[in-house]
Amino acid sequence: MTKEQKEKSGIAVLLDFAGERKWLTYLGCVLSAAAQLLGFGPYVCIWLVARDLIAVAPDWTAATGIATYGWWAVGFAAASIVLYYVALCCTHMAAFHCASNMRKQVSSHLMKLPLGYFDNHATGELRRIVDGCAASTETLLAHSLPDVAGSVTMVLGMLVLLFVFDWRLGLACLASVVVSLLALMKVMVGEGVEFIKQYIDASTNMSKAGTEYVRGIPVVKVFQQTVHSFKAFHDAINEYSERARDYTDKICRGPQVVNLSALNGVVVFLLPVALLLAPGEGDFAHFVANFAFYAIFSAVVPTAMNKLMFSTEAFQKADDAQKRVRSVLEAKPLPVSEAPEHPSGNDVRFDDVTFTYEGAEKPAVEHVSFEAPAGSTLALVGPSGGGKSTCAALIPRFWDADSGSVMVGGVDVRQMDPHELMDQVAFVFQTNQLFHQTLADNVRAARPDATDDEVLAALSAAQCDDIVAKLPQGANTMLGAGGAYLSGGEVQRVALARAILKDAPIVVLDEATAFADPENEALIQRAFTRLAAGRTVIMIAHRLSTVVGADKIVVLDQGRVAESGKHEELLAAGGLYARMWADYEKAASWRIEGEKAAATPAVAMEGGEA
Repeated sequence: MTKEQKEKSGIAVLLDFAGERKWLTYLGCVLSAAAQLLGFGPYVCIWLVARDLIAVAPDWTAATGIATYGWWAVGFAAASIVLYYVALCCTHMAAFHCASNMRKQVSSHLMKLPLGYFDNHATGELRRIVDGCAASTETLLAHSLPDVAGSVTMVLGMLVLLFVFDWRLGLACLASVVVSLLALMKVMVGEGVEFIKQYIDASTNMSKAGTEYVRGIPVVKVFQQTVHSFKAFHDAINEYSERARDYTDKICRGPQVVNLSALNGVVVFLLPVALLLAPGEGDFAHFVANFAFYAIFSAVVPTAMNKLMFSTEAFQKADDAQKRVRSVLEAKPLPVSEAPEHPSGNDVRFDDVTFTYEGAEKPAVEHVSFEAPAGSTLALVGPSGGGKSTCAALIPRFWDADSGSVMVGGVDVRQMDPHELMDQVAFVFQTNQLFHQTLADNVRAARPDATDDEVLAALSAAQCDDIVAKLPQGANTMLGAGGAYLSGGEVQRVALARAILKDAPIVVLDEATAFADPENEALIQRAFTRLAAGRTVIMIAHRLSTVVGADKIVVLDQGRVAESGKHEELLAAGGLYARMWADYEKAASWRIEGEKAAATPAVAMEGGEA
């Protein structure tokens, strides 16, 4: 987003999204204003009818122009409706174009952001920005903006008409408008604006927490918990409820009572003034006709003011929406080299790499250096929080290193074309997402142009033959809602099939056996063997048995390289890896002695001992 765009008002920024159809918004506002002016016509015609009838009373037949005034009133009303309809057609076309462009631009910009951005921004929050903000903007431009133009025109026209016939009665009607405006200022400015912002923030937080809660429902149900046990969602609901209640009680209730009483009680201001003026009127019939006009026209006052009030609220929400959209568009995209370099091999090298997450006080990895030659397998191990996953994520540029270099084929990944880098690296996450598509299409996501035979070959290489065999339509079976479901270990094998189909020369495995049972782990290990053949593999694992055969093991502790070498070398060194291996062997040999454990309490109970 440019400096010029930042300096524009919220409405101007939103209209920029409408592009070449921006003029339709302006045309719609002009037509809406004209429609409101035509809407005054029937009231003037009614006044003319009242004037003629009072002038000839009690000989009503002498009032010959009544029918003409009636047809004029119908014409004004019909013209007002038609113009307003055309106005809304114009603003809706511009609004739909604006919302569509906003979604496209935000989505396009999100595609340019580092993958790590999505780890720091919840799905619910991004969904609300992409979809919710566009929807509120659509409401603003399609309805609120033309209504504001019409409302402003209506108020200005009303002020003119109030003083055309009898300025004294006009002032009486205007007094209700002044009281209403003073009440609305309490809601729309100052503290009221801050409350609106807090209310919208609370709504966003509740949406974000709600998404996380829905995803965690299986855990909640397994442990027989309630929504109150899911603290984030519970607190978000309470915060939203509190903000809504505070806005209603502390900001809106008093001013709104005064506002509605003043607008709907115009006669309270009008009637006393009329009674005071009536005795001194020389042309009493003309005065009565004027009073009739103001009594009828007073119905316009609350309509105009209510439209203005609700339009202002829409402006506040739309301003908040464009700020949230702007926060995404201002996020720095992944830098792309203007003269990208091409890797000359498949080796991976970290050269004095330091990286700190946004908002963190200390680096996640600090001065890390290691090398994985082409075709070798390098394992990253160490205590939790040591920086293993961070190192793995720096290779495909989830983030960029603060200092040092991450190099693939002798080229800094920041100097490579992002598409070429992604072609070089296949990433198997600790948790993998399957789409609501067929099994074959889920695998084909790695390479959309792959043939059915290539997909089946990848599934077979990933040890997925049993999965294909048990599904009703084989690889063409739909997965997810309304289809088949796979276990965690089976999902991991499908993810490996994706990586095999992609056929990238570098493979990063982040805890790929974390959720696998022993049977699935054995199959996954076989798939690893097939996947690793001829490729450079960076493997992260807590189960040390899976990295024993690695060409090199790098031990990370608190973001630094503690030691490195082969399995036997590290054991002989007696350092951190040796201690981790001893703990692993101890844990692997741990057993539950069920009979002894069960018998002891039974004997104690029979003996009556505590």
